[in-house]
Amino acid sequence: MDATEFKPGDLVRVKSGGPIMTVELVGKTAMLEEDAVWCVWCEKVGNKQVARKDTFAPVVLEKAEKPRAAFSVGVVRA
Repeated sequence: MDATEFKPGDLVRVKSGGPIMTVELVGKTAMLEEDAVWCVWCEKVGNKQVARKDTFAPVVLEKAEKPRAAFSVGVVRA
């Protein structure tokens, strides 16, 4: 994949695994003018959710599906 296949707001993940991330920006790196995808995601650190950001080469990313809720809500009737 090249950078043009991603757009801000897309959900992606590294092909080798890891968290689902949101594409923040797509463009060229400043120094080398290489295609790049800037991503943001959240990680649990202790009891807090912490936002993380990093830049990836498009070749290591794949589009991801929004995860389904890991729980269900039931109705209890008295």
